[in-house]
Amino acid sequence: MPQGQPSVVPDDGLTTRQRRNRPLVIVHTGVGKGKSTAAFGLALRAWNQGWPIGVFQFVKSAKWRVGEERALRVLGDSGEGGSVVWHKMGEGWSWVQRDAQMDNEAKAREGWEQVKRDLAAETYRLYVLDEFAYPMHWGWVDTDEVVEVLRDRPGTQHVVITGRNAPQKLVDCADLVTDMSKVKHPMDVGQKGQKGIEW
Repeated sequence: MPQGQPSVVPDDGLTTRQRRNRPLVIVHTGVGKGKSTAAFGLALRAWNQGWPIGVFQFVKSAKWRVGEERALRVLGDSGEGGSVVWHKMGEGWSWVQRDAQMDNEAKAREGWEQVKRDLAAETYRLYVLDEFAYPMHWGWVDTDEVVEVLRDRPGTQHVVITGRNAPQKLVDCADLVTDMSKVKHPMDVGQKGQKGIEW
């Protein structure tokens, strides 16, 4: 196991173990490919640790059948590792019965309300809020409220948020931020997404 050495040891009164086990807010942003993929890689690690995982997809269509979803659902149902619960905004969220009357903005707000309820109840150990940077960027969900809820969440709940244009206030409050930059992409020369690469 790699033994990373921090460049700074804060004078925060915590032991090394307490600091190591501190729950994290993680943000994957930027214009490059791989933000969601990296978050689902974290979900695989969490599953291996036996953690309950909640995935909330805020923008992607419910019609999309992505490989990560199928793999994590199979793993979650396997009886090994952690449980996996998957919610998609495009399906109107599993707890919303009135999705036909709701627009995307209202669906995003309802999704955030459910995340808040789950955080308060400590339902999951890892939350993947996929494409959640967009509802904040578009003003559908209040960034200040998100930061406050994440800062005050109880227990040892890790949260990873993906999406372009992550608001600066979210970036400032996060513990780990990766900006995925693009050097080159097949779509730049007119090639559409393909099976096994994009989904």
